[in-house]
Amino acid sequence: MQKKIEGLGKRGLRWQQMLPLTLLFGAATVQATPGWLTKASVPSPQNATLRNTLAAGEPVQVTVSLLVRNKSELDGFVSELIRPGSPAYGRALSSAQFLNRYAPTDAQAQAVASHLRSAGFSNVQIAPNRLLVTADGSAGSVRNAFRTALARFDLSDGRSGIANTDAVEVPQALDGIVQAVLGLQTLEQFHTLAVRAEAQPAPLVGTFATPAAKGFNPTAFPLAYGVGSTPNAASTTVGIIAEGSLTQTVTDLRTFETANALPAIPVSIVQVGASSTDTSGVDEWNLDSQDIQAMAGGSLASMIFYDTTSLSNANITAAYNKAVVDNVAKVINVSLGECETSAQGDGTVAADDQIFQTAVAQGQTFSVSTGDSGSHECSVLLKTRSNAKQSYPATSPYVVAVGGTSLYTNTDGSYNSETAWSGGGGGPSVVESKPSYQGSIVSGSMRGVPDISLDADPNTGAIITVKGKPVQVGGTSLSSPLFVGLFARLQSANGNALVFPNPAFYQYIPSHANLVHDVTSGSNGGINPYTAAAGWDFTTGFGSPIVANLASFVASTPGF
Repeated sequence: MQKKIEGLGKRGLRWQQMLPLTLLFGAATVQATPGWLTKASVPSPQNATLRNTLAAGEPVQVTVSLLVRNKSELDGFVSELIRPGSPAYGRALSSAQFLNRYAPTDAQAQAVASHLRSAGFSNVQIAPNRLLVTADGSAGSVRNAFRTALARFDLSDGRSGIANTDAVEVPQALDGIVQAVLGLQTLEQFHTLAVRAEAQPAPLVGTFATPAAKGFNPTAFPLAYGVGSTPNAASTTVGIIAEGSLTQTVTDLRTFETANALPAIPVSIVQVGASSTDTSGVDEWNLDSQDIQAMAGGSLASMIFYDTTSLSNANITAAYNKAVVDNVAKVINVSLGECETSAQGDGTVAADDQIFQTAVAQGQTFSVSTGDSGSHECSVLLKTRSNAKQSYPATSPYVVAVGGTSLYTNTDGSYNSETAWSGGGGGPSVVESKPSYQGSIVSGSMRGVPDISLDADPNTGAIITVKGKPVQVGGTSLSSPLFVGLFARLQSANGNALVFPNPAFYQYIPSHANLVHDVTSGSNGGINPYTAAAGWDFTTGFGSPIVANLASFVASTPGF
């Protein structure tokens, strides 16, 4: 059946008649050219109107993902590294060890670079871990290198972007080297997950009432989640994946610190790609930074923003990889998401999962928001349980997926209760298989999210500083940085030796109820939403951590 490109007017229909059959019918009609291998199919943009094909000289940047070596061995190593009780538990690789054993070889990376140069690309750069090769070129060089034309589309939400109109191919000689080619489509990309509360606060203070929903000064979250005597995260470095201009974010962080008598933590910005003046993400990056610092107890060894040019799949992939190449941040926040099937279509899932696995092998942990669209992240005409899809990269088996709750405290600020937040992303993936650590706890054969949850409801959200003024913001863009802050505390308390915690969560939490607040009421919204229940569920995972209890358990449990 022909795939409809919705929103096409007469001009669009005229273009539709001129489109290649591959764009109208999808990859099923495409066969690789002899001597070439197909690496990505043709996107099927919804609500898009084709404006024009790109001229040969129009600039295009590409990111080529290379396959790791000894993949089965790497899988086995990582499995044992993070399996509680394993003799290899916690013995993470250094960057040099990963490079020597599992990274693509220099010869393989040079072969990809040579192919790009011969096709007309310039500024070809090989990442230090050789997982990515980036290059600047044109639509003409894309056709030479990958045997596809590019077209520009206008989307119904006002955005425009490009997409390949043929299957993406690479020469047979690069078989076993190239995993994916990113940058050839920008119609589907990541989006931030911060949500402002409808009613905004007057003062930047934390006052508490129960059971009424009320915003929190970020410095109130440690008490609410039972930090107790758990030390701060003074010896741990955290990372934040960000985009655009961060000048206002750093200024507001300093204002927030002063207003709350917090020390000025060391902050650095690592630019990944060209700098951008975009300020649309200020709420997001402020929410991330201020809540991480507050939940971490006010102190961190440092906070690193990995700041990229745009929210395109290729640029965000490069930011992830830079954090992994540097191997300095022990915990890295990602308050971003994209429909998982869209991310799968252009190779982003394959490329990013490999980067996240590398992080796990090196002892780093990515924390990811599960999304703010309830059980349906993806835009579909009819939202039903059968076609529900989740937010990527939360569905990656190599990240901690953090869902959302509505948090209520007692009059002294201590924990009272939580319910599932209606917007919190959660459900089974349709892209990622269930990792072994989820075992019989998660029903079905696919990765279930979330793993854990914290406050995300905008009505019980964080009162942060934005442009010098108090603004109440929530979304799972709040819950993920809260997890980053508390896990940074645990890292500091354990010499930064903790590894990816998901297997330990799934092994120990079911038999140690005092480690979490089990959220058993509420649902995550949408048609046929998932409902909270006792134990792990598709709304809040295991619930929210009780930090002091978790810290004590980790300290007393060898191999956590």
